[in-house]
Amino acid sequence: MSDSPHTPAITAQPHRRRTVSRRRLRVCHECDLLVALPRLAPGQKADCPRCGHTLVRRHANPAERSLALALATLTALALSVAFPFIGFELSGIGNRIELTDSASILIGLHQPLVALCVLLTVIILPLVYLLSVSWLCAGMLLGRPLPRSRQIARTLRHVTPWMMADVFVIGTLVSLIKVVGMADIELGMSFWTFCAFALLLLMTTQSVDKDWLWFSLDRRAMAPPGAVPGRTASEQNLCGCATCGLVNALPAHGKARCRRCDEPLHPWHGINNQATLALLAASVIMYLPANLYPIMVTTSLGSSSPSTIIGGVLLFIQHGDWPIAFIIFTASILVPVCKILALLWLCYIVRHEQAALSPMSRIRLYRITEFVGRWSMVDVFVVAILVALIRNGNLMSIEPGPAALAFAAVVVLTMLAAMLFDQRAIWAGATHNNNENRKEPNHV
Repeated sequence: MSDSPHTPAITAQPHRRRTVSRRRLRVCHECDLLVALPRLAPGQKADCPRCGHTLVRRHANPAERSLALALATLTALALSVAFPFIGFELSGIGNRIELTDSASILIGLHQPLVALCVLLTVIILPLVYLLSVSWLCAGMLLGRPLPRSRQIARTLRHVTPWMMADVFVIGTLVSLIKVVGMADIELGMSFWTFCAFALLLLMTTQSVDKDWLWFSLDRRAMAPPGAVPGRTASEQNLCGCATCGLVNALPAHGKARCRRCDEPLHPWHGINNQATLALLAASVIMYLPANLYPIMVTTSLGSSSPSTIIGGVLLFIQHGDWPIAFIIFTASILVPVCKILALLWLCYIVRHEQAALSPMSRIRLYRITEFVGRWSMVDVFVVAILVALIRNGNLMSIEPGPAALAFAAVVVLTMLAAMLFDQRAIWAGATHNNNENRKEPNHV
């Protein structure tokens, strides 16, 4: 479907008799179908005709658009780091923190891995991404790629899933609601600029046209001769690069690497979910201490009170904060459990074609599972913010519990499990009538 309600959708359909430019051939990474992209106008996108996965989305003035958004986002990030983030005051005693304190104080409390997780997902990886986009777009506007552009472009795909500024905003709001009932809250300038940063970062990632970017970096690369749209890449001994999109011929021996970006290729060799199952097993093991041990310890007037994840949910319910209790319960308990069960079920179902649900229903389940997994990090961010903010000794303070690291490990492990699950396995046994699906592309 197109971005504009007045512009017809363009769906990439394989050609039947017309000669297809090898530069326009792409492999869908969710179902392995080789398709020929139609010509797209700005605001239009091309979807796989088999599974509906969006292959390409075009934007007007892509270099100018992405560069402007990246620079605006970098400015918002700089302001977010430079000014106070939030503060509170209770009985004349208060505290103010900056954005980076959410990680630095965790290091002082012997939680360096949790601190590194917060720092990477909230500041460092978004900074790397924005600088990379700015470097690449500047080269496009100058008419020649700047040095190391291909290596830098490769980082975009690997960095994007781990940027969680939007999740951090939700974690901050939950933390404020938890504190507002017992103290006066002050929102610093950094809080508002960080909210703008999270929104601009999302807009920047949506504006980057990976297909156009790699074509601009190397206009000579094209698919091998003889590639036939409408058939899967694996049956033609081909493989699409997940980083730059180029269709590659597989070598007879040795590991395959993309001819354009030099990324390792992952050709289809049959169903193999051992890595996903191993990561899911590890996440289940870590999920037990994440829920049995306290995720934070609150000290008030010299008395310490440990709190588990489910204990925090019950506390919000007792105080009448049902919406916040629902958010914490969903993000910290429901989502991880459902994600583990969904991935386990998908690993089982791909080997049993007689089971329920069509391939389209299964791929939709996988897409939902992959999308919601990162939001479980809300509870880790809540702990990081409260630990940094509430630091008044025996009067009132909060320290991270052993469950914080275990729960962060659950989130990372389940995200990796979803990334390593090969969606092509969902379509491996699905019947695909090539003659019915070979339609002429729609042109506008």
